[in-house]
Order: sequence, then C-alpha cells, then structure tokens
Amino acid sequence: MADESWQLRQGDRLVGTLTLAEIDMFWSDCRFDPAPGWEGLRPLFAALRDAWVRGDEDAALAADEAIHAEGLILVPDGGGDPITDFLIRINGETARFRY
Repeated sequence: MADESWQLRQGDRLVGTLTLAEIDMFWSDCRFDPAPGWEGLRPLFAALRDAWVRGDEDAALAADEAIHAEGLILVPDGGGDPITDFLIRINGETARFRY
C-alpha cells in the first residue's frame, strides 16, 4: 500500500510534497520534500515558527494569515478533492497540517 501524500501547490507551481508519517489529534504529521516553488515561501514559514518560539501569538496569527493569502492548496496524490482551507507548519524536512 502506497504512503498517503499530498502535493502542496500554489497555482500551477509545485511547492513540495507532504507524505503522511502519523496523525496527532487533529494534525497530520508529514515528511516534507521541497520543490522549486518552496524557496519563495520559506520566509513566511520561518516567520511563523519564530513567532511561536517567541510566544508572540499576534505575530503567529498574522503569519498564518500571510501564508493563507498565498493561495496554497493540498492536492491528494491518490485523487480526491483538493484541500483549500487548512493550517500548515513546515520546518525543515517536517510538516504538519490540519483542516
């Protein structure tokens, strides 16, 4: 049986692939394999991570909104409807999302 995975896309551009590692309550924890579209978005995710590390909830929420405004979608590799409304965290080779 193949691993469950999603393409993280911004329009026609592939940002990366998320492969499910485990489910943690409401979050899907994944391995993240970046694609060329990742570099332009990396600073937004770094800002989000840094805000949470500092405990700055307002900055973290603003970073989440900035990421959402980028129009990202998760497209299941096995078919099915794309996920358009979700929270996502990416840190190095790991990612997690909830919808």
